Amino acid sequence: MALVPFRYNLRSLWVRRSSTGLTMCAIGATVAVLAFMLSLQQGFVTLFQQNGRNDIAVFLRKGATSEGESGITKEQTQLLTKEVPEVVQDSNGRPLASAEMYLAVRRRKADGGETNVALRGVEPMTFAIHGDDVRIVDGRNFVANSDEIIVGEGLVGRVPECRLGEVMQINTVPFRVVGVFSGKGGYRSEIWGDLERLSQALQRPVRSRVIAKVRPDADLAAVEARYTEDLRLQPRVQSERQYLASQTERLTLQFTILGLFLAVIMGIAAVFTGTNAMLAAISSRTHEIGILQAVGYRPFAVFASFLFEATLLGMLGGVLGCVLVVPFQGMETGTMNQTFSEVTFAFRTTPSVLGWAILFATLLGLVGGAFPALRAARMLPTQALRRA
Repeated sequence: MALVPFRYNLRSLWVRRSSTGLTMCAIGATVAVLAFMLSLQQGFVTLFQQNGRNDIAVFLRKGATSEGESGITKEQTQLLTKEVPEVVQDSNGRPLASAEMYLAVRRRKADGGETNVALRGVEPMTFAIHGDDVRIVDGRNFVANSDEIIVGEGLVGRVPECRLGEVMQINTVPFRVVGVFSGKGGYRSEIWGDLERLSQALQRPVRSRVIAKVRPDADLAAVEARYTEDLRLQPRVQSERQYLASQTERLTLQFTILGLFLAVIMGIAAVFTGTNAMLAAISSRTHEIGILQAVGYRPFAVFASFLFEATLLGMLGGVLGCVLVVPFQGMETGTMNQTFSEVTFAFRTTPSVLGWAILFATLLGLVGGAFPALRAARMLPTQALRRA
């Protein structure tokens, strides 16, 4: 069975370029919203998960879902840093384990308003554990047991106090910013300082977590099970990759649901726009439809031709939507994470985002063109020619 030539549909879209452009804009706007939200989601997920390591273990209080709600005593941190045989030791025989304190503090933003900024007290061993994943990019590192801090590069320009040489008041103690660092995940949006000095300034004797570098063959589930009956300590143990992934689940789901909700609402409008455009095209092309059927093209060929034209229209709208969202690639924004502190991350318009966006646009074209295509296929040649 012969199909209607492809060039016929291209010519039709060009002849009706005004309605073609209107439908493309409607579908493009819908797809741009979906791609925008998916780019946010990809940027947030990538920020936390791309550098998570399996050879770093994170110890939290049992039952805690994040370090913001975890609390471990000094005595318990000593047990974790010195008694876990899976922890790797450095060349001097010291365990590569470090206690950390975490707290979200309120700070003014450069563009007005306030936000929560993550404040982390760390020990010198923290830098040895992370290695090149945490690097000083401006200034220098803080000196142990001093009132000095370093700030993540994601905070520079967003929080006025987070600039080299500035003095930040933490509770009643002034801390001087001596360096800017780059780090993986949410670290680039944090403020780091000496654990003991920050603990004293904030009057927080407990620690939030312990991190440790473990052997590649370490079974962290077995480590957690080992302490099940130990009344001194019953930690929750995860790899860094698992922990970071758990911190993205909720917000990732919110981005996805919001994007789909907006896309469905706008998609309904886009479908009606496409359907209306195709019905208008059929009304003005009844003579052509009659001729196509009179020269031997079967109703299915007519149906396929008009459905293909609507699908092509949807794909073109999808491409337009992707073009609209691509300029946002790499642009940074901020949001609250699971620990209620702001993290900065960049839009990531990945090939998978563009692929899903164009697929969604294609489906809009198919849905919007199905009824008009069926109507065109059901016309009898004599009826179509008579109505011309």
